[in-house]
Amino acid sequence: MGEPQAHIYEFGNFRVSAAKRLLLKGEGETIPLMPKAFDTLLYLVEHHGKLIEKDELMAAIWADTIVEENNLTQNISILRRVLGEKHGDNRFIATVPGHGYKFVAEVRKIDAAEKPVPLVAAGSNPVLTESETPKTKDRATNRFRFAALAAFSVFALSSFGFFLWRENATFADLPIKTIAVLPFKPLVAQDRNEALGMGMADTLINKISSSGEIIVRPLSSVRRYDALEQDSLVAGRELGVASVLEGNIQTSGERIRISARLIRTGDGKQLWTGQFDQHFTDMFAVQDSISERVLAALALKLSRDEQKRLMKRNTDNVEAYQLYMRGSFHASKLILPEATKGIEYYRQAIAIDPNYALPYVGLAKAYVSFSLSGDIPANEAMPKAKAAALRAVELDERLAESQVAAGMIAFWYDWNWREAEKRYQRALELDPNNAAAHYLYAHLNSNLGRHEDAITLVKRARELDPLSLITNSAEGQFLFYAGRSDEALSRLQKTLELYSDFWHTHLTLSNVYTEKGMFAEAVAEADSAANLSGGNFQAVATRGYALAKSGKLAEAQTVLTELQKSSATRYVAPYNFAIIYNALGETHTALDYLEKAFAEKNVLMVFLKIDPKWNNLRNDPRYKALLWRIGLQP
Repeated sequence: MGEPQAHIYEFGNFRVSAAKRLLLKGEGETIPLMPKAFDTLLYLVEHHGKLIEKDELMAAIWADTIVEENNLTQNISILRRVLGEKHGDNRFIATVPGHGYKFVAEVRKIDAAEKPVPLVAAGSNPVLTESETPKTKDRATNRFRFAALAAFSVFALSSFGFFLWRENATFADLPIKTIAVLPFKPLVAQDRNEALGMGMADTLINKISSSGEIIVRPLSSVRRYDALEQDSLVAGRELGVASVLEGNIQTSGERIRISARLIRTGDGKQLWTGQFDQHFTDMFAVQDSISERVLAALALKLSRDEQKRLMKRNTDNVEAYQLYMRGSFHASKLILPEATKGIEYYRQAIAIDPNYALPYVGLAKAYVSFSLSGDIPANEAMPKAKAAALRAVELDERLAESQVAAGMIAFWYDWNWREAEKRYQRALELDPNNAAAHYLYAHLNSNLGRHEDAITLVKRARELDPLSLITNSAEGQFLFYAGRSDEALSRLQKTLELYSDFWHTHLTLSNVYTEKGMFAEAVAEADSAANLSGGNFQAVATRGYALAKSGKLAEAQTVLTELQKSSATRYVAPYNFAIIYNALGETHTALDYLEKAFAEKNVLMVFLKIDPKWNNLRNDPRYKALLWRIGLQP
């Protein structure tokens, strides 16, 4: 960004020192920021009142590095949190949809000599820099993060947010039985293999989780901490864990060198360190050794069954393992082209090792995401998902992920509620701290009308994976379906504080506002959901529904016409037409479209029992027949 000028910028109750790279509040309280977050704030403040396009801002902050837009979005979320902005507040930073950001607060620029700024406020820390941050002295400064538009998927666990566990938490007092395994990083930035680094973390997470005594943050929460400049202690504190396992990977020909460190979050004390220099084919032995030594360092004793799970290997073929890791790297982005690429890697892994269960789990999840996002009709994608999930269970019945995948099929596609419950319960028997199993079991309970059970389960899922946006957002959704709209709004607003651009949260807010009769807010939230999702048709239909319920029938009809035009070239789920027709009072046509959705096995049909959009049809014979055929009415 060039040399900082000797200026201080004042706005609200804050001051920014460009030269000393400090953000201060009130009488001198220093607000710690990572370097790129500070750079983002400084650039916006220096250009206050001017719309800054996203490309311009990214080029200024990451001048020599190729990054994706989510890096910028995350920094904006960080800044909004530290500046105390709530959702929709925009006292300091305003988002201009489709363009960029504008710093809207009044700013006063003064010379540093006019108003001195303390180097460090008492009891606080200066801006974190690469040279000053523990464990980052020798790390390369270039930064690359993968991110993707999160589809409306129960596995949108790669949600992108920024979370402070507890502002006043004393991490030295946290129980040591919480740990985060961060993505492993290269010793040399140019040698980075993100799939390998992420895969190493994923494998170690699964192995360390074999002890029921320790809670391990899932990959969905830690994957955002893959930046080369990321400080492990900062990550651990944000994740709310007592210890962090970090490491580096260096490959040379057929050899691999792995170093790992276990650090206590509260005081930065190193609990264990190890270095392994092995042939690449011995990587599994290295993973076993790291897992054993970490658990020993945490003074955890494993039962015989837990020891077996710790030493279990899902495959002995390194090439198949690498292909699986690459598949997961791409499929986790949850957009059609990337997921399709992930599917191809999964298939290659299966071709090498047909008895490897995890690639089948990956295939099932990828195909389910296509149906949940509305990209492909369920009756095209879900049979492939079902075949993969059942094969995964056949290969490894004791793999919790296999049971979760089978439960998803039973819930979203087969509408076999007893089978889904059996699968989720089995997954929790195998892995009591599995956040995804808790969340999905909560979803099943919510859709069956067992609201209190759903809320209890999803709260536990959030405790296990506090950064999961889909879990936080779904908790608001489950509260809404339980008739607790005010609590739902509170949870959804807190989710937006984690990450303001998660479209599922805005979609759910639109539904809550519509039922509360707050139609202007409902339309605005549906617009946000549509913009943030790239025009997802469910979000568009929700906008039409809100307009119709507000009495703006002509505008709702316009939305309906737009969806009809889109359906000529792209798949639009009949369920989306049904909700608008129903809100317009054309119930016969709405039921016709619900019949079509039933014939397609559309995944959204699982909401018919609980969604208040259909309250006016509860006594209609055709509607009752649909509920009975789905198994939602005795």
